[in-house]
Amino acid sequence: MAKTQSFADKARGKAKVSHITVKFVKTVKSEKGSYKFQEKFVKLDDISKVTTLQ
Repeated sequence: MAKTQSFADKARGKAKVSHITVKFVKTVKSEKGSYKFQEKFVKLDDISKVTTLQ
């Protein structure tokens, strides 16, 4: 039996992603004086909004 769906058909069906995912690392100073790092992934519509993260 022949294959009915090719790789080109599969690739054509996927939609483009309208957002970008960045890894946000935040430093937090603990009560003992040491630093801890908190990491999370954030979805942004535009890369220029990276400077507004807190």
